[in-house]
Amino acid sequence: MTQNIYDDETFFQGYSQLPRSVHGLDGAPEWASLRRLLPAVRGKRVLDLGCGFGWFCRWAAGEGAASVLGVELSEKMLARARAETRDPAVSYLKADLERFRPEADAFDLAYSSLAFHYLRDLEGLIASVHAALSPGGALVCSVEHPIFTAPSSPNWRSDASGHETWPLDAYLDEGPRRTDWLADGVIKQHRTIGTYLGILLRAGFSLSHLEEWAPSPEQVAANPEWARERGRPPFLLIACRKPEAG
Repeated sequence: MTQNIYDDETFFQGYSQLPRSVHGLDGAPEWASLRRLLPAVRGKRVLDLGCGFGWFCRWAAGEGAASVLGVELSEKMLARARAETRDPAVSYLKADLERFRPEADAFDLAYSSLAFHYLRDLEGLIASVHAALSPGGALVCSVEHPIFTAPSSPNWRSDASGHETWPLDAYLDEGPRRTDWLADGVIKQHRTIGTYLGILLRAGFSLSHLEEWAPSPEQVAANPEWARERGRPPFLLIACRKPEAG
């Protein structure tokens, strides 16, 4: 079973104070880039994997999606998502993504933001998502960049001269990593970029877009504290499609 760190009170309180938790999609600096990867959602059946507080679910419904299903393991996050959702097109389901198996041909778009790097059996989920999409359907997702997940303790370090560096240890050694982010003992699954792409291709997806996202110079000018993120991209953005029938 996937670690349910989001129901840890210390973690949840810390996460709830992050800009993306307070301001929603507009508080996520990578949202504009992710949005450009999305197909038109009007009239589409949308699946949000690891929906959190339901920000994307409500956005998709507001854009005219026929239906939106948000899947989330955390009771705390689902409680807030349900409390803040009024659109009848949106529904929520409590489920562990490692065991979630949606019906075949049930969706036109699958979306996931910063959830897949928590899953051990990502390959099983991606295969089931491929089956759940209609021909021509799309999967758009983001994960923490493997440069970020590779170190056991992802923090900037200073050498003897005081120069700050980012640790790049054990990049090719995949598997679980324990970090103390917002709470002690958060477990993430490190995979290389090649492994992510291999999982998608083996499932039958064709790659549409791959982006090692970092803030733009304009974003750094507006938020100087983001300058470090130009030194190592924090997110990997992926868009792919299920081939059309025939």
